[in-house]
Amino acid sequence: MANRTSSQPNVGLLTDIIRNGQLAWRLLTDRRVGLALKLIIPGLLGVYLISPVDLLPDVIPLVGQIDDLAILVLSIKLFIELCPKAVVRELRDGLAGNVSPYRTEDGSGDAVDAEYRVIE
Repeated sequence: MANRTSSQPNVGLLTDIIRNGQLAWRLLTDRRVGLALKLIIPGLLGVYLISPVDLLPDVIPLVGQIDDLAILVLSIKLFIELCPKAVVRELRDGLAGNVSPYRTEDGSGDAVDAEYRVIE
């Protein structure tokens, strides 16, 4: 049995945050995701991050930055949840390196790989 260290769960959490950030960026640049969705959640996040009003003041060391980070992570998760499931699944598989060999080059659909015979 492998010996687990206490830092492994933290590494998994950090990896998930990075992957969700990459996925959110790809969703923002994907044409299949609606423009309204691209503007609303990231726009509200941007307004919150630059506004002087905070849940916890940034003058408190670490705590002020942690609430900003929490809002960032939660808004990315919400954005991903509201995006079309098929697009999210496709882009998540692409990030993981699980690209289907039957996907067409333009990404518009799946190609069918089958055998056929001619009956006269």
